[in-house]
Amino acid sequence: MQITSHRRTQGRIMTWLLLATLLSGCGINNIPTYDEQVKAAWGEVENQYQRRADLIPNLVETVKGYAKHEQDTLTAVIEARAKATSIQVDANTLDNPQKLQQFQQAQEQLSGALSRLMVVSERYPDLKANQNFLALQSQLEGTENRITVARRDFVLAVERYNTEIRTFPGRLWHSLMYSELQPRETFKATAPAAEKAPEVKF
Repeated sequence: MQITSHRRTQGRIMTWLLLATLLSGCGINNIPTYDEQVKAAWGEVENQYQRRADLIPNLVETVKGYAKHEQDTLTAVIEARAKATSIQVDANTLDNPQKLQQFQQAQEQLSGALSRLMVVSERYPDLKANQNFLALQSQLEGTENRITVARRDFVLAVERYNTEIRTFPGRLWHSLMYSELQPRETFKATAPAAEKAPEVKF
């Protein structure tokens, strides 16, 4: 009697193990995995935008020392930075298309203000020769490239996730187990060549 009960328990365990193996092989875990990859990719986008924001105060101070008459341009950069850093989109608000669009527009305004600042710097040869300015230029250029890569990776992660929940078998698992997870929003180009890193050469 005890042996029969033990065999039944073993049989149930084996059945559950087999079922779990079959289900994992059918992509049941793809949706939460891809969802986490979207969040991780977004985290990298935020990191790179924050890195850029952190460079701006030093850049503005350096330019100010040589280009005191460019107050309007400097003010525009400072204000654009303040607006860009005030709009936060984290994993909890990533599904909000309006918030994502506001974030994107603020970052693009900051990119435009920085581009104008770089044009202004051309008028000041002493500024262009300043070692601190050259170092900031190099860091900013590298950061703009990292932003472009991070945005591209985010777009690809969203595409993979959205495709998974809209196609078979992911669509089946989505309706059965993950219906609370909705399609994700992604960046939409609102300016010409928005996915291309801006030129920051001096």
